[in-house]
Amino acid sequence: MAHLTKDHTLRERWICIYPAYVNSKKSAVEGRKIAKTKCVENPTTHEIRDVCLAAGMTIGVENKLYNREQNREPRGRIRIQLRNEDGTPKLAQYPTRKSIMMYIGESIPKLKSRQQKHGGSTDSNQNKGKRKDKKKR
Repeated sequence: MAHLTKDHTLRERWICIYPAYVNSKKSAVEGRKIAKTKCVENPTTHEIRDVCLAAGMTIGVENKLYNREQNREPRGRIRIQLRNEDGTPKLAQYPTRKSIMMYIGESIPKLKSRQQKHGGSTDSNQNKGKRKDKKKR
């Protein structure tokens, strides 16, 4: 029963971040926790992990399923140590879980893997407006 202890260093006391919390494709009913303008489209646990590690957070990755998720494919959650043993914030710039989610939403679009996806060629869009002549039988 981790909730009865005051020791914030126990892994059970760390906060959980599911990708649905910062997914701009989800509604609030489906699990989004912050404003759509601050969210990112379809984040993965790997992207959240990379962003949190870069900020110097102590994290753990777990293979758990979010209960509001209809699709069983995007699995996983990230556990983040929010507070030190004495109750002070581990990182002063991220004192609350909401501030961590806002940081994740701002930082994932800056990842190299995200920038490469959007910088692709537009070969598929070149033939959309052209009509092919078909012979009638």
